[in-house]
Amino acid sequence: MGKGRIILLGGLAVVAVVGASVAVRTAGFAPKDIADGSDVRLAAAPPYDLDAAVRHLSAAAQLRTVSNQDPAENDVAEWDKLHAWLAATYPAAHGAMTRTILPNRTLLYHWAGSDSSLAPIIVMAHQDVVPVTPGTEGDWKYPPFAGTIAENAVWGRGTVDDKGSLVGLFEALDALVKAGFKPKRGIYLVSGHDEEAGGTGAIAAAEKLEAEGVKAIYTLDEGSIVLTDTPVIDGPAIMIGIAEKGYGTLKVTANAPGGHSSMPPAETGVETLAKAVLAITGKPFPLEVRGPGASMIEALAAKKGGTTKMAVANQWLFGGKLRQQLGAAPTTAAAFHTTIAPTMLQGSPKENVLPQSANALINYRIAPWNTSADIMARAKAAVGSTKVELAWVKPPREPSRVSSTSSQGWKWIAAAARADAPGAVLTPTLVVAGTDSRSMEPVSQDVYRFMPMHFSLKESAMIHGTNEHMKIDSFKRMIDFYARLIATSAG
Repeated sequence: MGKGRIILLGGLAVVAVVGASVAVRTAGFAPKDIADGSDVRLAAAPPYDLDAAVRHLSAAAQLRTVSNQDPAENDVAEWDKLHAWLAATYPAAHGAMTRTILPNRTLLYHWAGSDSSLAPIIVMAHQDVVPVTPGTEGDWKYPPFAGTIAENAVWGRGTVDDKGSLVGLFEALDALVKAGFKPKRGIYLVSGHDEEAGGTGAIAAAEKLEAEGVKAIYTLDEGSIVLTDTPVIDGPAIMIGIAEKGYGTLKVTANAPGGHSSMPPAETGVETLAKAVLAITGKPFPLEVRGPGASMIEALAAKKGGTTKMAVANQWLFGGKLRQQLGAAPTTAAAFHTTIAPTMLQGSPKENVLPQSANALINYRIAPWNTSADIMARAKAAVGSTKVELAWVKPPREPSRVSSTSSQGWKWIAAAARADAPGAVLTPTLVVAGTDSRSMEPVSQDVYRFMPMHFSLKESAMIHGTNEHMKIDSFKRMIDFYARLIATSAG
């Protein structure tokens, strides 16, 4: 037998082994450790008046609890109006729960359970909303603070983020009290006053709960949704956030002599700053298929099947191509690495003056497997000998821990979510923004981030944007979901 023939046969053998390995791995591939909640005996939602609930959401949207970046600009009387309105609108819920208004206007409710040995649950929704961008009010289909009920939706700032959840929770709790529900587990409702501007209220609430020795079996807050046109499967997916990214803003400063722009030096401070910023952004964090993002892509690939399933099941062979595809769109890539985004620049106060100090702010959203120390080290390595100073604007927030996808809390939430989306894929996900729920980690076994609204990718863009509105069918799903979840997990 010739040498060439031996090489050919050897090559064919390798191909056969690789092909067999790929086939075996693909055939046996399934998402790991994601419980579907099918063993949960789900309680029914009690009756309630949906038309009245819709009017209530409209009324809540008319209260301008706007969190400005400078808290001194906030109209705190609007928060007081909201508190009074909640008490007047939901007397049954307020009769069953004790209410604590923290000094910063964060609300903490407690409905005591009959069995103090059982770990309580914590549900959350914040009171504040983001401002409407000045000059864009005319772009809204309906006035942003009118709470207009039209086209089978309630329109206005905060109807989705997050008064829809707040009102939905109170509708569910009020209905449960009226139906005679008596919880065995304690129920805490935490409603932060400033989630959109730092979340100090939720921090204060968590500190109070920790001082009281509270350790909840789960916490549920905003953060993710039922996405109707999920990438990979182009269909619905129940996306439950099991972690959220960290947050930090790095200030890059270039100091220089300054002077008149008619006599510039060989390199100005602005040029030095620009080189440093480009060096930092030119060394991005690599995409990694791990953590919650990996769990998500595994669940979606198992549903999709075909070559997608084959690629995810055999990352030892197709990992490079998979990462390339995941990185093609910013919305997808964000779940698989720490992101770097220069956002602000400051230099001279006048066009013909060389600045003595020029600086840039770079915002990072930190993946669960990275830390702020990793970021600082990478930035310093990137700028090398470039004469700039690097410092955090304020202490960064590290990534949250990753919650279980097989715990009892997960099962209850999954079961309640699947009741209104029976054909949707159930998948964990990484929340790339921030929520108040991160503050509950010291007082909760697991923390989850999910609202049962059904949105397309296009519709989700209205959150913090123009024409924010809550569809009535999504609002009904929210009330039913909260009522079923609370009755099931606390009953």
